[in-house]
Amino acid sequence: MTKISAFQSVTLDGVMQGPGRADEDTREGFKYGGWANGYQDEVSMQFAGEGMSSEGSLLFGRRTYEDLLGFWSTTPEPNPFTDVLLNSRKYVVSRSAGTDLAYPNSTLLAGEATETVAAVREEVNGGLTILGSRQLVQSLHAGGLIDEYILLIHPIVLGSGTKLFGDGQRLDLTLQRSITTATGVIIAQYSIL
Repeated sequence: MTKISAFQSVTLDGVMQGPGRADEDTREGFKYGGWANGYQDEVSMQFAGEGMSSEGSLLFGRRTYEDLLGFWSTTPEPNPFTDVLLNSRKYVVSRSAGTDLAYPNSTLLAGEATETVAAVREEVNGGLTILGSRQLVQSLHAGGLIDEYILLIHPIVLGSGTKLFGDGQRLDLTLQRSITTATGVIIAQYSIL
């Protein structure tokens, strides 16, 4: 059985909505999109590079898949993300079997997330990493399917926005690794007890 990791940028108050761009996710009137910009540095880029060079596949919710790949596949080269995103094996969870996957190396997991992901984790080697995909993360979290959280905790409080963890059961984590960047971001890697 492969390990499932959730790789997420969050604020100190747990918001994960729209870290990359102003128009990334404006649902429910969210007006702070792009809040993670300006926090990248050599340390965070090196850490991201480690993850991009490791063996494994990516796991997305449909909305994040379309937004993230749509953005990076139209961003001028050179950038470190386009090739990795396009060339990596991608699994996309959607409730609809009719979902069109527009990017190469993509496999649709149609149906309920906990069922489809539990089945595919038995078949995949090298790990599955979830990028963004809040609803997917929350479903898999509730189903006990996430093995590890890698959180980039930014030194900012927004006071509103969709949070990574909603209401639910207590979960104890073990800190495996932490790195502090020059911009004050804490990269924390936690495993589930």
